[in-house]
Amino acid sequence: MDAVELRHLRGFLAVAEELNFTHAASALGVGQPALTRTVRSLEEALGTRLLDRTTRRVELTGAGRRLRDDLAPLLARLDAALRAPGAEPPVLRLGFTSLLPEACGPLTAAFEAATGAGVRLVRRDEPLAGLATGACDVAVVRGDLPDGVRGRVLLREPRVAVLARGAGPLARRRVVDWAELAAYPLVVNTVTGTTRPELWPAGRRPELACTADNFDEWLEAVAAGHGVGVAPEPVARRYAHPGLRYVRLKNAPPVTVRLAVPERDPHPLAERYLRACARPSAGRDDRDRHRAEPPTA
Repeated sequence: MDAVELRHLRGFLAVAEELNFTHAASALGVGQPALTRTVRSLEEALGTRLLDRTTRRVELTGAGRRLRDDLAPLLARLDAALRAPGAEPPVLRLGFTSLLPEACGPLTAAFEAATGAGVRLVRRDEPLAGLATGACDVAVVRGDLPDGVRGRVLLREPRVAVLARGAGPLARRRVVDWAELAAYPLVVNTVTGTTRPELWPAGRRPELACTADNFDEWLEAVAAGHGVGVAPEPVARRYAHPGLRYVRLKNAPPVTVRLAVPERDPHPLAERYLRACARPSAGRDDRDRHRAEPPTA
C-alpha cells in the first residue's frame, strides 16, 4: 500500500467517471500515456484488475466498481478537509465583455459542484475582459489571443449583419452574403468588437464609417444609420432594439470564443475551469442553437 499515492486514486476515479482515457486525461490536465501508467501502477499495487480495456471501450471490473464507490465520497471529504477550517469558499472571477456565452452556464455549474468554489462574473469593456489588468482570473475572449495569454476554444459563433431599419432594401432581406457588405460603410467597436475591414480581402473591403469604444455605443451608432454592423449571432437573440434588424450572413467567418488565462502564474482554479471546457459536451447546446436562423428585431 506504500506505493499507492493520491494521484493514483484521482486518476482512477477520473477514468471511472469518463470510461475514456482520453477524456479523463483532458479533465485532469495530464497526458493519456501518463494516466494509463498511473492506473496500471494502482492495479499492480492492489494486485487486481480494475478496468477492462479494449480498443473500443473501457469498463469497470467488479473490483473497480467497489473501489470507485468507496473512493468517491472519501476523496470528496478529503478535498473539503484540505480547505482551511472556517475559511470562506474560494471564488473564481470570470470576466466577459458584452456577451457571456450560454455555454458558460452549465460549465460554471459543473465547476462549482466539482470544486466547491464560487464563480463571480466580472464585466469589463476591455479587449481581454479584465484579464490583463487582474480584474478577473479567467476570461471569455472573442477572436485571437495576444502574447502572454493562452486558452481553449469554447465554441464558434456565426456572425449576423446588424442594420438600421431604415437602411433600405438591405435591411428588408432575410439573408445577405458576406462579400456584399464590402459595399457598405462599417461601424466598428474598436475595443471589444470582432469585425474589422481587414477581415475582407484586400481591394474589396468596406469603408470605415465610424468607431465606438463599447458595445452600447456601437449598437446605437448602427441604429442611428451611421453604417452597417456585424456581430456574433447571440447578439440577435439577446439585444432587441426597435431601430435594428438582424439579418443572417452566409459565407461569413465565424467568431472563435475562448476561455483564456495568463500564461504565467494563472489562478489554480482558473486552470480547473479551463480544463472543464475541454470536455466534449462543453458548448454543445450553444452550437446546436446557433444553427437556427437569427430572429429579427
